[in-house]
Amino acid sequence: MSHSDEAVIIEPVSEHKASIIWLHGLGADGHDFEPIVPELRLAADLGIRFIFPHAPVRPVTINAGIPMRAWYDVRNPDLRQFEDAVSIIESTTLINRYIERETESGIPAGKIIIAGFSQGGAITLHCGLRYSERLAGLLALSTYLPLPDRLSNEASNINRDIPIMMMHGEYDPLIPVTAGRQSCEFLKQAGYDVSWKTYPMPHAVCAEEIGDISVWLNERLA
Repeated sequence: MSHSDEAVIIEPVSEHKASIIWLHGLGADGHDFEPIVPELRLAADLGIRFIFPHAPVRPVTINAGIPMRAWYDVRNPDLRQFEDAVSIIESTTLINRYIERETESGIPAGKIIIAGFSQGGAITLHCGLRYSERLAGLLALSTYLPLPDRLSNEASNINRDIPIMMMHGEYDPLIPVTAGRQSCEFLKQAGYDVSWKTYPMPHAVCAEEIGDISVWLNERLA
């Protein structure tokens, strides 16, 4: 395991064959999902490198302008109001660089998954649906699709059939389950391969969900 100002990286115990780039939520950092790795119980021979980037520090309007790690600013409780397109695009560019580092190290894009929780899940969807090479899948937890009106013009044709798993808490007070479900339906109507699961939890991750994530990751990377 290595830590830096940019990311937490957990190397595989065997040959490096695949990579998962996992993005944290608002106000957290790359350490937030570090403990999930052993809980996933993924086979060592999958050779997965986990990369947990730290978001940039920026003022967040909805939190009284306090600077914190955030992939983009949130300006209104209604997530569709005053979306911070500039920072969403900047963060997408940042994640593209992480993908490119993995491909330059010899890992095919088809063995790279982008995952994210909350804001990190929003960037996962925005980035993955626009990436120019075919990825292995997108895992979007307790989140929604940002800037949906731009997708039809900006989407990458090569990722039109990418497997997408969206999971959400039924009692989420921060990103309501209706927001996640509407994004799922929007993507399905646009022709994307989206799976959807809900769990009796708030804005969080639960044991049942972790088990389902493990199965999905195995299917994508086996």
